[in-house]
Amino acid sequence: MAFNPPPLKIRNFTVPIPVVQGGMGVGISWDKLAGAVAHAGGMGTVSTVGTGYWNTEHIRTINGRPLKPKNFHNTENLMAILKSAKEKAGGNGAVGVNILYAITDYERIVKESIEGGAQYIISGAGLPLMLPSYAGDADVALIPIVSSPRVVDLICKRWKRHGRLPDAIILEGPKSGGHQGYTFEQCSEPEYQLENMTPRVLEACKAWGNIPLIVAGGVWDNRDIERFFDMGVSGVQMATRFIGTHECDADDHFKQVILESRKEDIRLIKSPVGYPARGIVTTPLIQRVMAGVRPKITCISNCVVPCHNGEESNKVGYCIADSLADAQQGKFETGLFFSGSNGYRVKRMQSVQELMEKLSGQRADEDAWQGREDDQDDAPASGSGVAAYAVP
Repeated sequence: MAFNPPPLKIRNFTVPIPVVQGGMGVGISWDKLAGAVAHAGGMGTVSTVGTGYWNTEHIRTINGRPLKPKNFHNTENLMAILKSAKEKAGGNGAVGVNILYAITDYERIVKESIEGGAQYIISGAGLPLMLPSYAGDADVALIPIVSSPRVVDLICKRWKRHGRLPDAIILEGPKSGGHQGYTFEQCSEPEYQLENMTPRVLEACKAWGNIPLIVAGGVWDNRDIERFFDMGVSGVQMATRFIGTHECDADDHFKQVILESRKEDIRLIKSPVGYPARGIVTTPLIQRVMAGVRPKITCISNCVVPCHNGEESNKVGYCIADSLADAQQGKFETGLFFSGSNGYRVKRMQSVQELMEKLSGQRADEDAWQGREDDQDDAPASGSGVAAYAVP
């Protein structure tokens, strides 16, 4: 019998389906996806990374790349995306944003997201210790992403100085897509797996006043949701499975890469951001990098602080902003395609409404494998060039 999870209440809003659609940039989750998820009763999350690509008519570009942070993280486009997402939501669910702490102009994007009407801000890729200060007294839910109970304590102690505590906390395990909050080695160690870390982080959340805990990274279906709710969580965050929806903002060629992926195609790779990242490694870009083909990269967008204006991009062999944007636009030769460990399970397209009904137990889920294998680990395969690249 399907599990019907209870509603999720965070600060000043309640969503009937406790599913947070994870923010995916560049441009995988903008207004179409976020608006559809909220309309279906969940939390639809706009990625604030690279909004300059949403509409380039008024953007200053070089070779089609938004020039500098003010164009790459563009104010006018962010406002328009949020407005459109909220219109599509039609007053249902909640619409918010994901803001990477590592981006340039972080403070500006926080303030502009609030001005644009975001109901919540999810922030990770670093410790968002200054988020309450930047948000001020705005009535917006602040939700940091953590990787351990130690990080919960660190954030709560710092935020309390500003008179706030997190309105919810997201624990992201090491099977998520994109950048990880763990080292390469930790991503495959049992103690850091989501199911093992969840009880420990729950205790930390309870100690700080029963802060709602949302878990992410490897959650796939209604059965997974029930398993984590039985542990005591209040919600789940999912991203990769939403790529297989008609409303996902990515080009159809991006979706096809995920649809055609195999379990062994999804691995950890090095990123200019300084964190391990999980994506499809059998694409031309990553294959060239693995083969040692690393052309000189000129930084145009200056998207994230840790890259040091392209210094890290040249070390790794690709620009994270350019490559993610190319993937979003369906450019297979030059695109970087992020995916969670479950990406190979996405085998057909469906509507967001249909998917949300399955996740909430309202509809049978033919994609919920009964005898499914365990999620892949990241142990290098013997003699594999891919595995060699997955090890720093």
